[in-house]
This record gives sequence, C-alpha cells and structure tokens, in this order.
Amino acid sequence: MMATESGWREMGIYNCGFEKPSFYLPMRILIVKTSSLGDVIHNLPVVSDIKRHFPDAAMDWCVEESFAAIPRLHPGVDQIIPVAIRRWRKKLLSGVTWREISAFGRLIQRERYDLVIDTQGLIKSAFIARRARGPLAGYAADSAREPLAASLYGRHFSISRDLHAVVRNRQLAGAALGYTVEDGPDYGIAVAPSAADWLPPAPYVVFLTASSRDDKLWPDEHWLELGRALHARGIHAVLPAGTQPERERAARLAADIPGAVAAPPLYIPDLAAVLAGARVAIGVDTGLTHLAVALDIPTVALYTATDPGLTGVLGTGFCRNLGGKAQIPDVAAVLAELQPVLA
Repeated sequence: MMATESGWREMGIYNCGFEKPSFYLPMRILIVKTSSLGDVIHNLPVVSDIKRHFPDAAMDWCVEESFAAIPRLHPGVDQIIPVAIRRWRKKLLSGVTWREISAFGRLIQRERYDLVIDTQGLIKSAFIARRARGPLAGYAADSAREPLAASLYGRHFSISRDLHAVVRNRQLAGAALGYTVEDGPDYGIAVAPSAADWLPPAPYVVFLTASSRDDKLWPDEHWLELGRALHARGIHAVLPAGTQPERERAARLAADIPGAVAAPPLYIPDLAAVLAGARVAIGVDTGLTHLAVALDIPTVALYTATDPGLTGVLGTGFCRNLGGKAQIPDVAAVLAELQPVLA
C-alpha cells in the first residue's frame, strides 16, 4: 500500500496529519515557498525536520527562479521546480511568457505527491500549490499572511502569528505531517570556503551593506568606523554587492577602509562560499545576512527600519540582532557583541 494520506487512514493510523508507522513506503513531498530570499532561507529547516522524521522521504521545492540556488544547497531537496511569477507578470502579453507558464504547469504536475505544503501563505503561492497533484496543506485563515489563501487548501492548521518565521514554517510542516518540532533550527546546508584569489588574507569579515530599501541601510560612516576598528585587530573586510549602485557604494566604502576589498559580482553559490570562509558576517536587514546564519557563520544583524522580533536572524550558533524600527545601532554596540568572536 502506498504511504499516502488515504492509505495511512485505511491502515487506521491517520490522525490529523501523517503519523509515521513502524513500516511505511517513501513519501514524496512538495514544498512551496517561492520568495523572497530571506523567506526561502527561513524555510530550509523544514527540509531538515522532515528528513529527520522521514529519512526516506523525497522532497521537491517550488521556488522563484532567482532564489533556486538556496534550496539547491540542501542535500535533502531532490528536485527544484522553478517558477517566474516576478518576471511573468511584467510580460503577461508575451507569447513566450505563456509558453513558459504552460511548461511550468507540466513540470509541477509531473509527480504525484503524498503531500503538498504551502508555507508561504499567500494567494499566489496557494494557486501555485494547487497546480500540483496531491493533497494540499497550509495555514488556516487566522494564520495565513493572506487569509483568503486558506480557502484553497484542503487541510488547514492554525499556527500563531506571534512566532518567528522559522518557527512558523517548522510548526506548519510538523502539524501537517504529524510530528512535534523540537530543538533549534537546522538549516542543513554546508559550503566549502572560497579559494578565490581576490579575497584578502584570512581572517576576514563580510560586510553585507546593501538592502532593497534605503531606510534599512546602516550609515556609511558607521561602516567605515567599524572596518577600521576591525582592521586594527588584524581582520580585513570584504564587501559584496549586487546591483551597480550597490557595487559603487561598496567600492567607495572599501577604498576608505584599510585592507578592505569590494567583491566582484557574485552568484549566490559563490557568495555562500565567501561567507563560509569568513570569521564573522555583519549585515543589514537583507536575505544574505540570514544566509550567513544558515551557514553557521557568527553573524550580527543590523536593523534600522524594521523590528527583528519575528524575522530577525535565528540560529543555534552565534547570531545577534541589533537595533530596530527607528533605532540605529552604533559601532560600539556592534564591537561589544563581537567580543566573544574576536577573542
């Protein structure tokens, strides 16, 4: 008998979700978490949890094409199903767009899933999840970011909105599959440190200075003061950046910090390798700061316009959230938090 929801119910062992019996056939599960970068990283512990309770489960992940490199880092993910909602909606009248949408529909329906879990909780993610073949689980209306999304799920679970995003993802998957979430999050990814010849001598610190919003940026003078203070301790700064304006800013900062290097353009796997070799990462409210935590790199996150309470960095290693809405942390506070790492 296949280890499906209906099959386990017929065996008399189904109760409000999947409960792992003493014998079962491997399941196939689809996770839908499409964006954004930080949200996708927050969902990695779900894969680790499921593999811990169902070691033989096969797991696929539907994700925005621009963030597909993140779930690819997790050895527990079998297939990536890329979706391009962000790009398609800009060219809805294009024939190429509709051919890509049709190809996506065929891809997501290729497998028969024992369970589809939408941990995004949005109407768009719920519609994407419904394209897949298999029972669909998601947040209840009192828990979903967009309550109407709950009407598209076959099974609903109430998960407190007062919990950290990582915990909410894990608890939803646990409720849907019948296990209890325990211990801290295991992001499940590991990357070999970069050996790029442009990197400064070790030890180095990665400054993640760029964000999607200007009000999330940390003042330039603070980065300069911090970089000089760390250089005095023998630690060089590496400043990655994405867009051209971000790279220009990184270059300006690096030019005024002794021994600092503005990184060349990097894809996510290459940036992950740079982070993997860092002594510490210091970053603003951006998904890449969460990537440092997922790689178990000591991390200090700087918040200036948002509250880190529910979406700040969270891990089992050294990670600290500083600042908050209209609260700009100063350099002294950052250095104080770094003392255990620098020592």
